[in-house]
Amino acid sequence: QVQLVESGGGLVQAGGSLRLSCAASGSIVDINAMGWYREAPGKQRELVADISSGGSTNYAVSVKGRFTISRDNAKNTVYLQMRSLKPEDTAVYYCNADVRPFHFSGYVVFWGQGTQVTVSS
Repeated sequence: QVQLVESGGGLVQAGGSLRLSCAASGSIVDINAMGWYREAPGKQRELVADISSGGSTNYAVSVKGRFTISRDNAKNTVYLQMRSLKPEDTAVYYCNADVRPFHFSGYVVFWGQGTQVTVSS
C-alpha cells in the first residue's frame, strides 16, 4: 500500500506565499516523477509543475517564475514553494507520484487527497 499525504495549504492574501509538502510512504521500491496538479471550481485538473527523479523540472506557464518545485528523494517528499500568489491560484492542489511498489514489476501513479489553497484579493 502506498500513500501520499499533502500538507501546507491554507488561506493567504494576494502577493503572499505558501509551501506545500507531499510525503509518499508505504511499500515503495522506487519513485520516478513527482508532481503537483490543481483543480479550481468548474475547471479541469491541470498540471502545475513536475520533477523527475534526477531533478529536471517542468512548469505551467501561469506559474513559471513564481512557483518552485523540489524534492527530497531520501524522504520521498516533494515540495511546492508558491510566491506572489494570485486569486486565480485558488484551487485544490494534488500531488502525484510515479511509484514502483514492492511485489510489482512496473510503475503506478498514486495521488494525494488534495489540499485547499485560497488566495484572497
